[in-house]
Amino acid sequence: MGDGATVTCHGPGMPYAKSQGTTSSPDCGHLYERPSSVQPGGRFKGTATATGTVTWAAPALNDGGQFTETRATEFTADVHEVQVVN
Repeated sequence: MGDGATVTCHGPGMPYAKSQGTTSSPDCGHLYERPSSVQPGGRFKGTATATGTVTWAAPALNDGGQFTETRATEFTADVHEVQVVN
């Protein structure tokens, strides 16, 4: 995540619903504890990696198998702190 944390999500995650508002993700998410201004360049730098496995079968051909695909993408996150006084 760029701040030393690692987040592992199992499954594709929940689609965002407007009714969720600003609440945290119910199944996978990350909360940054400090703004990115403390990082070199003012942004957190991380890598998002997705891995998927497919198992297939072709009984008529007496064939089948399995393959796994992994994709990784680097990202940066500009995180700011917001304070509200009521």
